[in-house]
Amino acid sequence: MEATRSRPYRPPDPVHAMFRLWQRLFLAFALLSTLALAGFAIWQQQGFRRGFSGYLDEVALERLQPATVRLAAAWAEHGHWDFLRGDTRRFLQLLDPDARPPPRPPGVPSAAGGGSIAPPAGGPRFVPPPPGLPAHVELVDAEGRHVVGMAGIGRAAHELAVVVDARTVGTLRLAELPQPRGDAELAFARDQFNRALVAAVAVLGGAMLLAFALARWLLAPVRALASGTRALAAGEYSRRIERTRRDELGALADDFNHLAATLEQHREARRRWGADIAHELRTPLSVLRGEIQALQDGVRAPTAAALASLNAECDRLGGLVEDLYQLALADVGALEYRFEELDAAEIVRESLAAHRHAFADAGIEVEADFAPAPPVRADARRLGQLVDNLLANARRHTDAPGRVRVAVSASAEQVRVVVEDSPPGVPAAALPHLFDRLYRVDGSRSRAAGGAGLGLAIGQAIAHAHAGSIDASASTLGGLRIELVLPAIRSSP
Repeated sequence: MEATRSRPYRPPDPVHAMFRLWQRLFLAFALLSTLALAGFAIWQQQGFRRGFSGYLDEVALERLQPATVRLAAAWAEHGHWDFLRGDTRRFLQLLDPDARPPPRPPGVPSAAGGGSIAPPAGGPRFVPPPPGLPAHVELVDAEGRHVVGMAGIGRAAHELAVVVDARTVGTLRLAELPQPRGDAELAFARDQFNRALVAAVAVLGGAMLLAFALARWLLAPVRALASGTRALAAGEYSRRIERTRRDELGALADDFNHLAATLEQHREARRRWGADIAHELRTPLSVLRGEIQALQDGVRAPTAAALASLNAECDRLGGLVEDLYQLALADVGALEYRFEELDAAEIVRESLAAHRHAFADAGIEVEADFAPAPPVRADARRLGQLVDNLLANARRHTDAPGRVRVAVSASAEQVRVVVEDSPPGVPAAALPHLFDRLYRVDGSRSRAAGGAGLGLAIGQAIAHAHAGSIDASASTLGGLRIELVLPAIRSSP
């Protein structure tokens, strides 16, 4: 079967999309603005018509209010409405004394005072008012019979009582105004509609321009992020995005820059780590190859010392491979842990006892200070491995005669294990990098002292697996101070 080949990542080109995101956003703004303005225009026109008709009704009602007093005085003078029945001209004079009476239509007898408008046979219906009569005004007597004015109004919008001596003798009825039908009224309504339409178009045009600019402005960081993301996917980890806003998009730009910087650091660390591993493996292999070639060529005799040297290089190579394996397991979370409640001070005491002879042979004095400590939840084997790494690191990097101090202290919530040594120390600039893989300080704490620079990295992984922390700082003894902090198990109250 032919092996499948991975293809390089090719990000999709947004140019070939039907609509870009900013175009969709612009169309959404435009549609929303159009619907809002159309709804507002319709509501405004309907409201204007209702309001204008109501305004005319109120004006007519206000003008008719004094007429009730004049009508009451006229009724009191005659004692009935017969004098006014059908007399439109006199009715108009009582409604508005300052108004000029309308001319008498030809053929209308004067005895009746200008004629009357009566409902035709077959039932009441709307009859247009004669010239000069206020629109939709009718006077009825106390029994509701038509006296004068517009006959057949039907349901009145307003009614004004004509009262004489606290008795209602008649009622002025005002009907609702009809929709504008005259040329002047229609022209006025058309003019108002045109003005509203022009205003709506102008506002809509401004809203379109604003929506276009707003869509471009809002999505400018998104376009920059999209371009930067494609660059990261292509392996260009040096790409950065300038933050131009103080909002969520600006925070997203900061997160992108942090991600790019982290990826760039990881790539450089991976390259450096690969080179360091190759170098670490090459050194013992070169020694082994040289020793074996010397034995093959007869330069060196196969003595016990020569074989011991070969075995030492094999042990060094095996230790490096084992450390790399342990670190790889820690990276993927595959290190086995069997957590149980145990005494951390006892683990430290056992590890220190195993290293005392090595410290004595190296000319290093060991001081121990163990205070009572609450139990911790830990894996005894892994915690012992961590303490062994710390003690071995202190022994390898302390000049003789020197001192190493091991202390265990505790609080209600934490247990601290401190290992510190005498000179040589570690420069302050190197302290943050001590837990990096294959990192070693130049100078006395160098490759000559042994070790591949993986012990502290493995120790940090073990500490984090125990929900603890491990830090490096300068020691009061003049060397390095490593502090391991583990959470304590709280005792039940």
